[in-house]
Amino acid sequence: MDKGISNVGSWTIGIDLGDRRSEVCVLDETARVRARFSVATTSRGLEKALSRYPGARVVMEVGTHSPWVSRLVEARGHAVIVANPRRVRLIGESDEKADRVDAELLARLGRMDPQLLRPIRHRGEAAQRDRALLAVRDGLVRVRTALINQARGQAKALGLRLPRCTAEGFARRLGREGKTELYPGLSALVATVGELTQRIGALESEIETLCTTRYPETELLRQVSGVGPITSLGYVLTLEDPRRFHRSRSVGAYLGLRTRRRQSGASDPALRITKAGDPFLRRLLVQSAHYILGPFGPDTELRRFGQRLIARGGRAARKKALVAVARKLAVLLHRLWITGAVYEPRREPTAQAA
Repeated sequence: MDKGISNVGSWTIGIDLGDRRSEVCVLDETARVRARFSVATTSRGLEKALSRYPGARVVMEVGTHSPWVSRLVEARGHAVIVANPRRVRLIGESDEKADRVDAELLARLGRMDPQLLRPIRHRGEAAQRDRALLAVRDGLVRVRTALINQARGQAKALGLRLPRCTAEGFARRLGREGKTELYPGLSALVATVGELTQRIGALESEIETLCTTRYPETELLRQVSGVGPITSLGYVLTLEDPRRFHRSRSVGAYLGLRTRRRQSGASDPALRITKAGDPFLRRLLVQSAHYILGPFGPDTELRRFGQRLIARGGRAARKKALVAVARKLAVLLHRLWITGAVYEPRREPTAQAA
């Protein structure tokens, strides 16, 4: 992307992407507005509109349409900048919020210094399509959890209590114990949960096959206990190219697992994590950290690291340890991926150290 940003022609174009129509502002080499117009948010409409400005620098904000639009525009020979919304506070906090104004502001910021916008890089179309499989499974799991919580909550309100079990075994256990008719409507909830469980299982089989056939590098990541096919595939599809990062430690910050900082003079307070980057992968890594620090997690360096943080005590010690282990796990997975090394869960002390 850096090469495309530096190699820019005389035109700078800001596009405020809308669901049906997008606002466009065109600046010339003297930063004067040469054109403003609205265009349909379609491949044909955007191609026709941008064909009059060859080799332009095109600036847009990240959003629902920005992945496919950025690929389309870049394929037509333009330099594309996808602005990080966290950096465009001038748009979000403006007292003159309008699509036309936003398009011009994007163009001016992109012309002045693209690095101010902290440009992001969208994943490729193939990775985006494969990642949809993970998103669909995640949506079904959330729906199943909501239905189970509804069933349990309604039972408690009636003075009843449903048996404790996993989400996967919820429908099966209630059916086996004959508790699907405890109150009106429960049988419908149980049947729906059972169907969702079957569909989730089928999707997980597809994910396993996808890991084996198209993304064999996930095997390197699955050496770590607590990292299964879903987390490993999500990691590979989100980062896509591990060599984007010069240091493995940068991955933690990229995924929003780095603490914020607001240092001024002698003041340097401890703040929460930034939560930048992909929230789905961040959640998967935290779930893996839960397993690593949980009762079934094997004895590893990661587990010992988290336990040392918990032992310090203090406010929300376990929660902080989970985030710290998730960040360390993100760095470890990148290192395993880029080096192809065999994972050693515990570092055995040398004779000298002993």
